[in-house]
Amino acid sequence: MIGCTCEVCQSTDPRDRRLRPSIHVDVPGRASILVDTTPDLRQQALAYRITRLDAVLFTHSHADHILGLDEIRSFNFIQQKPMPCYATAAVWENIQQMFRYVFDGVPRQGGGIPKVEAHDVEGPFTVAGVQVVPVPLWHGRMPILGFRFGSFAYLTDCSAIPDESWGLVAGVDTLVIDGLRDRKHSTHFTVAEALEAIDRIAPRRAYLTHMSHDLGHAATSARMPAGVELAHDGLVLDATVDVA
Repeated sequence: MIGCTCEVCQSTDPRDRRLRPSIHVDVPGRASILVDTTPDLRQQALAYRITRLDAVLFTHSHADHILGLDEIRSFNFIQQKPMPCYATAAVWENIQQMFRYVFDGVPRQGGGIPKVEAHDVEGPFTVAGVQVVPVPLWHGRMPILGFRFGSFAYLTDCSAIPDESWGLVAGVDTLVIDGLRDRKHSTHFTVAEALEAIDRIAPRRAYLTHMSHDLGHAATSARMPAGVELAHDGLVLDATVDVA
């Protein structure tokens, strides 16, 4: 947190140095998929050597999940084509307002603009041969999406899982789920609420994400039940995806 001198913000544990939440789904020889373009996308791509993307998926349109959209220009240049991007119609409306210069068709001089190929998410879809199942969630009163890729599900920024979505994550082996802090929050799961959801979904292993600086990595992970940990920047997980 800017200006904060709490124990976690001053921690020397590299797992406490957190950039904004995003995941990269790498299916060797088939697909490279990014979920959310955070304001830290340039730094994340450089740190983890992401040099190609086949598609970008958006969970929702809050600033910490979309403000890196302009960095797609680099991938346009490398790959010499527009970037397929997937979001709900409501999210596209917000993205087009925030990034008007990308979508209004007005020629710009200097710097260029990201070339985006917009696709509406209305149900399960396939990206570069990888099957993606959108999982409707509630982020406070905002409807957003999680995503399931085969045995792996990513449910960030959620405060509730609607009845119709539990079946969409049934049987996952690996789950990443929102767990902001211990105190109640209006738009995010607390740690206890995340653990309740994990218990119901019953994955083999689960990781909390989108933690606030209230949660130090080592101390919080130490009190988690077996099979549950805090995620951290650079974490690599093996999973099985469904392919078309």
